[in-house]
Order: sequence, then C-alpha cells, then structure tokens
Amino acid sequence: MARTVARVIVDALSELGVRQVFGVVGDALNPLTDAIRTTDDVEWVGCRHEEAAAFAASAQSQLTGVLGVCMGTVGPGSVHLLNGLYDAAKSRTPVLAIAGQVPLAELGSDYFQEVDNDALFSDVAVYRATVTSPDQLPQMLETAVRNAVGRKGVAVLSVPGDLGGQQLTTDRPARFPLSTPVSRPEESAVRHAAELLDQAERVTLLVGRGARAAREDVLALADRLAAPMVLTLKAKEGFEGKTNPFQIGQTGLIGNPAAASALQEADTLLLLGTDFPYRDWYPSGKTVIQVDTEGAHIGRRVPVEVGLVGDTGATVRDLLRHLDVAPPGADGARDRSHLEHARKKFTQWQEGQARLADPAHDKGLIGRIRSKLDNRSHEIRPEALAAAVDRIADENAVFTSDTGMATVWLSRFVEMRGGRQLLGSYNLGSMANAMPQALGAQSLDRDRQVVAFCGDGGLSMLLGDLMTLKTNRLPVKLVVFDNRRLGMVKLEQEQGGLPEFGTVLDNPDFAAVATALGLTGIRVTDPDDLEDSVRRAFDTPGPVLLDVLTNPDEISVPAKPTVEQGWGFAVAKMKEVIRSEGDG
Repeated sequence: MARTVARVIVDALSELGVRQVFGVVGDALNPLTDAIRTTDDVEWVGCRHEEAAAFAASAQSQLTGVLGVCMGTVGPGSVHLLNGLYDAAKSRTPVLAIAGQVPLAELGSDYFQEVDNDALFSDVAVYRATVTSPDQLPQMLETAVRNAVGRKGVAVLSVPGDLGGQQLTTDRPARFPLSTPVSRPEESAVRHAAELLDQAERVTLLVGRGARAAREDVLALADRLAAPMVLTLKAKEGFEGKTNPFQIGQTGLIGNPAAASALQEADTLLLLGTDFPYRDWYPSGKTVIQVDTEGAHIGRRVPVEVGLVGDTGATVRDLLRHLDVAPPGADGARDRSHLEHARKKFTQWQEGQARLADPAHDKGLIGRIRSKLDNRSHEIRPEALAAAVDRIADENAVFTSDTGMATVWLSRFVEMRGGRQLLGSYNLGSMANAMPQALGAQSLDRDRQVVAFCGDGGLSMLLGDLMTLKTNRLPVKLVVFDNRRLGMVKLEQEQGGLPEFGTVLDNPDFAAVATALGLTGIRVTDPDDLEDSVRRAFDTPGPVLLDVLTNPDEISVPAKPTVEQGWGFAVAKMKEVIRSEGDG
C-alpha cells in the first residue's frame, strides 16, 4: 500500500531508533505530527520554543549516538531552530531537522512566512534539501541521514506544507546500512612519534572527548610514560575519579595551577582526541604530537611535530607497541617525578578548593577576612552549592551546565565519577542550553537522575520551557546559581580593568515562578540551609527548581593569573566603589 511522505519519514525514524521528536506544531508540520500521533514507538515532545527543541535533540544524540530529531514549521519556526542546531554542529553530533516550508506552488513568491531554508541552513548543515516531489523519498531522506551520521553533523530536510500528505507511487522502505570505520595512522608516523616519546624526559598528556572510548589504552600509555593527564572539560566524563591516578584536572580559564604548570614544565606534549581551541593556554617551545580522527584538526591550535590521523584507541595501542621506554618498575622505566609533582600540586589545590566549598568557610578566621573583600553580605558561595550537589547527586546522574560561571563551578567541584555523564554548550558557548539539554536527556530515561546547572541569565532566556518539563512530567532537578548577574561577563569586564556594566539582572523569585508553573520550587538564601535544601530538592519527585542566591562577587581565579589581570581587577573594583559611592 502506498504511503505518504509524512509516513515514510516517521517510519524511517522509528527504524533508526529515534524515540522522541522535539518541536512546536504548525501548519506545514501537521501531516508529520499526525503520523507521529499514530505511531506507537515515536513520541512527540511539544516545546515552547524551537531552540529548546534543537538543544534537546542534540543532547539525546550526544548521550546515545542515535540520530536526534527536531522540527520547526514555516519561516520563524525554522529560524528558531538555528542556535540549537549550531550547537549540535559544533559538538559534531548527528541531528536531523525537519523544516516546514510554504506550499510548493508558492516557493519563490515571497509568500507569507516564506524563508529560503536551503540558504538559511547553509552554514550549519552538512546536508540540506527541499522535497519537491513525493517520489524523491525515501532516497533523499536516506541521503540526509547518512550525511548527518557519517559526517557527524546536522542535516535539514524541508517539506512544503502541501507535500507531507501526498502519496508516493512506490512503497520502497528507507534503508540505512551504516557502519563506523576504524582508521589508523601510517606506520612510519607512529614510529616517529614513539621515538620522540622515548627521548622525552617529561611528557604531559592533554586528553579530550575523542579519547573517551579508549580509556584503558590511554591510562596504560600515561602509566608507561609517567605522564600527568590534563583533561578538557568534555573529557571529565570518562577520565575523572579515583580510578585515574594520572589526571590533574582542566586547563584554561576554568582550570587549575597544577594543570597549567604540568603543561609548561613538560618538554613533550601528547594531544589525544582534542581540539582544545584556546591558543594562549598552550605552552610554547614544546615538542607536540597530536592524535585526531580529523586531519584538518592537526596543528590548527599549536605547531605539531608529528600528526597522527586515526582512531585514538587504535593509535594509542600502536604507540604502546613501538615504545622502547619500559613499563613501570622495570629497568629503563621512565622517572616518575614529573607525574608525582603534578599530582601533589593538584591535590593541594583540591584541598584548598574543598575548604572554600565548606558552608562554614566564612565563619572561620580566614573566611571572615576574605568575606570582607568578596562576600560582605555573607551570601551562599557558589563553590559550596556545587560541592553539595556533587555529594548528593546519583553516581550515574546526567549533568548539564549553562555557559558561564555555572560551568566553572561544575568543572571544579562536580566529579564525573562512576556512570555520570556531562553535556554543555562547550564548543558554541551558547547561553540557555542547560535546561533544554536536560529536557532531552530526561526524556530518554525518566528513572535516571538529570541535573541542570543553570545560570540565572541562561534560565530566564528560555524560561517558557519549564512548562515543557511540567507537561511531560520530566523529573529534572534545576539548580539555579542565582547571583543576579551575567557572571562571566562581569568577570571579563573586571579583569580588563572595566567597572561592571550591563550585567545586573533584575530577577524574579525563580522558585515562586516555578511553583506557579506547576513545578516544585525551593528558594535558599541562608548558607546554613544549603545542604538540607539540596537533599530535599533531589528527594522530591517530579521536576524541581532549586533557586539558590549565590554571592555575585565570587572571584574565580584563572589557572595562571597574570599581573595584568590582577591589576585590571583592582582598578575595576576601585571604579565600582567610586561609582557606587557617587550614586549614593
């Protein structure tokens, strides 16, 4: 029996293992959403904003490797998908967006709501096409999916409003024979890299998300080379915890002094599965070896002596076979002082951070002195909030974090141990991603704990989709770092010597807003109530918003602060005080 365009698309999504489609209903999508309505194993999740739908689809794709799917109707509905789709593209995860379009006969006539989708999505999509005839399916759909999965990106299929309900003249099902190849670098390049590693005295690893599937191989290499392991934020998942005796946390603005010095003190850097973009944080004058599946990534951040293009696990195993340096404990083994020094420095830094995260910190002598400078109102320190969540959250929880200070506190105080997973807009750097990503993650498994680290600026940007959590009874725990500021922007201004300007947020009581929307809202203003409030939020069934008023003047010291940053901060603070007194 002949099927409609909409039925072919939805049946194919079911075959691919897609379980939810996120979007906002609308005229051109009506045939598609009706086909979803009559399909048992594909669920429509209606969002309040298409951007949230795209973030949710991207989150599911990143967590499962299965194609994520979102939909937006004609014109503005499709435009609203863009930011979430850019995040998927920058995260290199497969997402299919179905975009509505004006009726076929009206294309090119400047019809009501008409937007040129093929032009609109030209920068973000690895594949984009408009269906102009029913019999272009299923081949066009197969091409879109293969491009999204094979090229790890976004595919956009535009469907005119009068085409979704039309029947195909054939009944061939869509077919998706997909496999992932394992690539290896050339033998001569591996030998050269092994020779350089054998000759090195102090090796430091910079490990990224691309190495997560090769965890045991990477640990074996770190042990063989006696190398401390600096992690990118995306590598926290998979490499953190007591079972990794080599890791020393992150570098960059969110990093720590141990990681910065381990990079600086090495004579050889080995980059594994990372395209860490911040050039200023790479030390100069080092021998650099880089392993990446993408040849275009080799050397684009730092000059590289040897580039190994291939799967991280396969490449590391090849390196281990070619190394002459002996295993630990054997004759010819690498001296371990570089590793031990880095680990000691990291442990000392962690101990200092733990003291700061103690809710009773400001009651001690040092805390009282420090609070005179940065917490005169004795508000809750964000470090204490993040550390409390780390203690209380499940060992297999999924965490999402908004771009900005919420990510800083998560990176320093939440350990991705056990089966924990982590999502964020860590390549695009968008605001407002944590809550909709949590929406997508929780839709996959309602019994698994999902925790969103929300900035107050990010949460308020897509506040409407709190109603999506409520409508779908998704038990996400939203932890709001409510400092009444665009905190990262404030920090950037002050480090540059500028007084804070334009960053103050006139927030509502977010807990009261959540309660009005049908969620459980909990507001915390007293440091003594913090621990119990976090426990109550996590023990309460259903979606919960924990609104914690945190100190807006908390100082996040970079891993290697410069004199210029310190001087700029001091000047900014003087200007703020003068301006404040002048205003008074």
